[in-house]
Order: sequence, then structure tokens, then C-alpha cells
Amino acid sequence: MTILWKPQHIEQTQLHHFIEHIKRSPQINDWPSLYRWSVDHTDQFWREFLDFAELIYEGDVEPAIQPARKFQDTRFFPSLRINMAENLMRHIMADCREGRGHTTRMLFYREDGLRRELSSAQIAVTVRRLQLAMKAAGVQPGDRIAAYLPNIPETMLIMIAALSLGAVFSSSAPDFAARAVLDRFQQIRPTLLFAADAVLYRGRIVDKRSELDQIVAGLPDLRRTIVVSLDNPESPFGDFIEPVPAAKPVAGSTGEAPTPATIPMTLAEQDLPVFHRLPFSHPVYIMYSSGTTGLPKCMVQGPGVLLNHLKELMLHTDLKAEERIFYFTTCGWMMWNWLASSLAVGATPVLYDGHPFTPDANVLWKMAADARVNVFGTSAGYLAALERSEFDLTGLDLTSMRSILSTGSPLLPEQFDFVYGRIKSDVQLCSISGGTDLNGCFVLGNPLLPVHRGEIQCAGLGMDVDVVNEECLSQPPRKEGELICRKPFPSQPLFFWNDEDGSRYEAAYFETFPGVWRHGDFIIRTESGGFRIQGRSDATLNPGGVRIGTADLYRVVDGIPEIADSLVIGPSLKGEVSVMLFVTLRGSHTLDDELRTKIKRELKEKASPRHVPDHIFSVTEIPYTRNMKKVEIAVRNIFESRPVTNRESLANAECLDEYERLAKDF
Repeated sequence: MTILWKPQHIEQTQLHHFIEHIKRSPQINDWPSLYRWSVDHTDQFWREFLDFAELIYEGDVEPAIQPARKFQDTRFFPSLRINMAENLMRHIMADCREGRGHTTRMLFYREDGLRRELSSAQIAVTVRRLQLAMKAAGVQPGDRIAAYLPNIPETMLIMIAALSLGAVFSSSAPDFAARAVLDRFQQIRPTLLFAADAVLYRGRIVDKRSELDQIVAGLPDLRRTIVVSLDNPESPFGDFIEPVPAAKPVAGSTGEAPTPATIPMTLAEQDLPVFHRLPFSHPVYIMYSSGTTGLPKCMVQGPGVLLNHLKELMLHTDLKAEERIFYFTTCGWMMWNWLASSLAVGATPVLYDGHPFTPDANVLWKMAADARVNVFGTSAGYLAALERSEFDLTGLDLTSMRSILSTGSPLLPEQFDFVYGRIKSDVQLCSISGGTDLNGCFVLGNPLLPVHRGEIQCAGLGMDVDVVNEECLSQPPRKEGELICRKPFPSQPLFFWNDEDGSRYEAAYFETFPGVWRHGDFIIRTESGGFRIQGRSDATLNPGGVRIGTADLYRVVDGIPEIADSLVIGPSLKGEVSVMLFVTLRGSHTLDDELRTKIKRELKEKASPRHVPDHIFSVTEIPYTRNMKKVEIAVRNIFESRPVTNRESLANAECLDEYERLAKDF
């Protein structure tokens, strides 16, 4: 497979420094030996990385792992006490104590051109005042704090303040309608709700007051609802906290810049946040499954999420304290939590609120150039849409950008070509894959290894990833199988909310292969040692009893010039699996017999005869989630006459009406 990028200055990477840090013998001296050691001696690996990451904690790091009879009952660092917020704030706190309070620690951009910079002192003072207000409202460790907010700095500060007190934070993007939010928040019964009464999207203000009224009415345990103002950064929390001096006004911002107030470069201890250290198994986040086929699962996660994030950020992404990192995400996707963890590295997170193609297709790249972003994160869906758009990077200075990350769906080989050919030729393109369940990655990038076209570089350190067949036996390279993890990892859910006997947790991951985490992805190990995700195994095509992932089919179909986008499903109809392909067409093209024949011929020749669909439909739109993932399962459910109960989690749910009309003929 073609090599598109080779590592430079390996000795300067944090992964190289980590190898030097843990080197005990000549057996650990390169990537293969390091990975093997990390999964053969997982307790030693996580203990060593805890030290390398310089996390703040108290107590004993021994034992690093407390084994249990069941995979899911394993506990990490049972004798250690930690506060995740304290670690997110450690560089900010050092700035405020050492006279560097004006250091910019967070950047924010909005689709209308508004730009804000938040300093260490402003962040610290805001978090402290949020702490005091939450305590005055009676917040106790274990209480749930919910956010129904866009990707603005205030959301991140609310999260930090909640975790500092031992509360549990959970968020839902405000583009979700009231029913979708209640499907999540009613299960966890939050004490406080922070919410927006309006959001900006695609150039218009969307009033959310009606949805907010419904949400509040459906959450009887709320003590208070705090409406966060999007256009008053000087006092966004109203009378919930004392006003905090505003962010720095920025030249060129189209938003009204507030009159800046002075914050001292050095803050007194009473003006700084305080942190309540709790056991390593104390909950910090509640995350949700997508919910497109039923009520979302509420996955409760602990500080092990931060430990794993730091491994991914520091070792696999090589993120350094002086760098800036961006990920296009909403607050309802785990990549928001992942981005927030960059604060613990000392890096500067860059936040964006709005549509990625408003006012034009260049908006995110203009932002990246202005912010001097070093690591740019997005999705395969965004890159596919960008390729179809009229984007133009001429004149934009992207020299600071050294890495582009992509997740959400498989990144096709042709998309690697697109990035290197039309975006940046000297960038490390890292396809990464994991999930909300683990709030992290199973397979991802590596600064010590080359980038091969169409491949994910490696498995994550400490993650005993394997590719297996139906009998859970390892598959050789180039042979497709299920992605599993054979050993526990620190970011696995502590438990599911309202799952007292653990049966839902057990069914979610361990029903197919008892005692082994089955993630639900088809995957191939390549001969170079990398991986290719083939698609979700729960969205699998299974014609004639032979399992087929969707990635190979998309690769062929999306390369046909007449086709703009596509979606494939394999519903079971009258006892037989029927492969159905839905396409949107470019320009004036129509789905006539000639194009149908061409599609089938291309699939037969470039994939296999089994990839040839039984039915091909022309549709107006392909359904996507808010994070630009194709919604295969919801469409399959429509054709199998099963309900799609959570349409609000989709970005364009109205297009499902067209699929329902088509399904009536089956």
C-alpha cells in the first residue's frame, strides 16, 4: 500500500520520550515491542503512563488493576483518589499562581465571525464562581449537572465546575428536539440544567424556548434552570454567578466586543477553584448511545476517560503544551469530551459553533489558519461533503497544521488522496476509530509510523485489540473479522444508569463473545500492521449468509461520477436478506437502466458479486446524524417495519419520510 507520509524527528515525539521513560531493558525499544508490552503487562503500562502524564492525585497507585470475575467489573487504581477537573485545570492554575494569568487558554469561533479568547485568569475565576453558585444550589458529589448548550466556552467551564465538586456532567446538543433530550435526561434526573434559549445555525437564530419549556417540565428533580446567554459573554449566566470580566476583544470580530475588565495576572488562592478528590471509580460523565433504534443507553464513565484521552493525545497524537487543537463536534458527541481533555496537556482547545459550510465551504479552514491550529479534527462525512463542495484554500496559511484526524465512519483510500492532493501534502492524516462507549479509540494514529493509503496506523497502547471470526479466533492479515478487545481498559463504562443487575451492560458488549468486549465493527488487519474499518457489524450486509461490511461498497459507489452520495442497507425481508442501495445524483443525471447497469457492473468488478444490490433507489437525501454519520440502521428498521424512535438525533430526519414511502412496496 502506498506510503503518503513518513515521520520526521522521531526523537522529539512524546511517544519516543515515553519509551525512554519506561525502558527497563532492550526488549522495549521501538513501537512493536512497546505495544506488545503494553497489552501483556497492562497494569505496568497504565501505572507508568499515569506517572508520565504527571496527573495530580493522592493515595497509592498499587494495585493499578483490581481484577474481577467479569470484564466489566474490573477496577483501575482502587486505592487512588483524584479529581478530573483539577487535572484539566492544572496548567491554568499554574498560570494564575505564577503571574501568567493573561495567557490565552481557549479560543472560540462562531459561524457569523464572532471570535473570543479566554485567558487562564478568566477561566479560573469563572470556574470558581460557578463552583460557589453550584454549592449554594445544594450540589453534592454524585448529583447530575446537565447542559443543553452549543459548543461554546461556557459549556466547558460548567463541566469543569461540576466535576470539581464531584458532580456528574452530561450534555446534549441544542439541535436535539425536546423529546430526544428528555429521552436522555429523564433517565439520569439532573439537579441543575444549563440551557440555551436560542442557537445560531446556518445563518439564522433558532428559538429554543419552546423546547426548553418542555424539557424543564419533564425534569421534576431540577432545582434550577440557568439560561446561558449566547450574546452576552460578560454575563452569560445571568444572576446565577457574579459577572466575570469578559474575554479579550478581538480585532476583526463581527460580534460586538465587550469592554474588557481587568483581571490580575496573578490570582489569590481564594479566587481559584478548589477540588474534591474522589475514588478513581467515581463517575464524571454520563454519555449516551445514538438512540436511533430506542431509548439511548446511559453509559457512566469515570476518570479513566481522562487517563485514556491523555494517552491518545500525548502519545498517539503527539499533542504538546504549546499547541492548538480543533475538533469539529457538538456537545452531544464524545469528541467534545476528548477535545476538553487537551486542557490537561496544556494545549489550547479551539471551539467552533455553527454549520461547517456557513457562510461558505472555507469557514473551518479560515478559522484554522487564523488560530494557527496544529491538529485539525473532523469526520469522514465532512471530508466527503467538502470534496463535493466549491471550497478554495488559496491564500490560507495552513503551515502550522501538522495533523488531520478523521473519525465517525471509515475513511476511504480515495479520501486519503483528496486530503493529500487538495488540502495539504505534508500532513499526518490519522484515521481514528473507537466510540462513545469507551469515550476514546481502539485504533488510531502514531507519530512513529508511516501513513499508508486507506489505513489506520495502529491499535491504541494498552488496548488488547484483535480481529476475530465467529468463534473468536484471531484472523490473519487481509481477513475481515469483528473488532474485539480481550482485556479491560480504564475508560470502559463503570456501569449503565438504571441497570441494577448489569444485564444491559452485559448484553451490549459481551453477549456474542463472553468475557471479551465486542465493539460492533468489522475490521481488517493489514499486512503493514495497520487496520481498515469496514463498517458497523450491526449495520452489516449478510446476503446468502455471507457477512459484508459497507465500506467496500461505498468506496466503489461514491467513485461513480454520476453519484453524489449513497447509503446501503441489508434488511431481512420475508426471511431473506435483500441488499438495497440508495443514491443521490449529481446535476441532471437520472437513475435510468444504463446507470443501474453501470453501478452493478462497477460493484461486481471492483468489490465482489455479493456486493451487487438487489434494489437501487434514487432519493433526494441521505440521512445523517448531527455529527455527519450515515444513518444506516434507522433506514433498515423502516424496511423491516421496526420503529425509529429517536428521529430528533438526526440532522435531516424529515428525509426519512421518503424512505417510508419506498418501504411500503416491500
